[in-house]
Parts: sequence; structure tokens; C-alpha cells
Amino acid sequence: MPYSDFTLKKVKEQFDIRVVEDQELYSSIAAVGISAYLTETLKYNVPLALAVGTEKIRSELIIANILLEVRRILCDQVSFFSGVQLDIDKQQNLSGFCNFVISKSPEQYYLNAPVIAIVEAKNENISGSLGQCIAEMHASRLFNEQEGVAGLAKIYGAVTTGNAWKFLKYEDGVAYIDVPEYHITDPSKIIGILVAMVNQEA
Repeated sequence: MPYSDFTLKKVKEQFDIRVVEDQELYSSIAAVGISAYLTETLKYNVPLALAVGTEKIRSELIIANILLEVRRILCDQVSFFSGVQLDIDKQQNLSGFCNFVISKSPEQYYLNAPVIAIVEAKNENISGSLGQCIAEMHASRLFNEQEGVAGLAKIYGAVTTGNAWKFLKYEDGVAYIDVPEYHITDPSKIIGILVAMVNQEA
């Protein structure tokens, strides 16, 4: 079963994960300055991506550029992967492709130290993709444990349409779903949250 088959109900029951939905997690995180290049890129790309409306074009024109900016801000000391295979435990259905993963490692040739799982919302339905995101965060935590990766007590996630972003946190068997959504009209805030997540400060 691919990660995309996990619903919120299924991931809670199968992995005994408690879900907290009533906390505002990231509103106090400061926005960060973004490059003129990203500003111009989004100004051109976002209207086109939203007009065409497919997941693929939102992924290519919006999401990938946001993640590249995070990598630039962090001086290329993180890597990000698109369509990466994350096979952790096939018996528990923790296997398959992840839309995007940010790794707290500069190594780009293979996945190491995943810290943020980013899921493209199917049919622009953020709520319907929360289970997939939590399953990928759970798998990322298991991956880090198996590989002996230290210092990543928290695993983060985001479900996005490209336009809207909903952020999550997974720690000690509890998945926290942030109350607000953030929008691409404020990319500095979205990137500020992602940078804080990489630094384990969110």
C-alpha cells in the first residue's frame, strides 16, 4: 500500500499515534528575507500554476522553487528530494514514493536524515492528505532510528496545494496539525517556518 492510501483514521489506528489539532504552532516564527530571484519567479509562476491547476505544474513551478530557496538560505547544507522511494517496513505498508523530502544533510545522491515530509494535496484537498503526511513522518522517524541519526527528535511535515500550506510536527508518538494555513502570497513566512523546522527550532 503506498503512503497515499493512508487516511488520518488509519494512520492513528495502525501506529497508535495521537493527533492534536487545536494548537497554533508556527505563528510566532519570523518570516525570512527571500531572494529577488524567488520573488520574480513566484510572481511569474504562481498565476500560471494556479490557472493550469494540475498537481504536476504546481509542484514544478511553486513547490520546487520554495524548497530550492530553503536550500539556498541554509547554504546548501540540506538537500531535498522529489519522488524519492522511502521503503521502511513493507509489512506495515510504510513503503513507496514521497512527493518531497527535505534532508538535514548536504548529501544529494542518496537520502539521509529526512526531517521534513512534504505532500502534494490530492485534488487540492489538504485535509484528505494529512494521513499520508503523518505516515511519511512516522516512516522518516523510523528511518533515522534505523540509521542511527541523532539529534532529530522532531520530524516535520507539510501538506500543500502549492498555494496553501498546512504544517505538522511529529514527536514522541504525537502528531500535531497546525491550526492555520499559510498562503503563497506570503512566501517569506512559509520559508521561515521550513527553515526553523530544518534547524529543529519549530
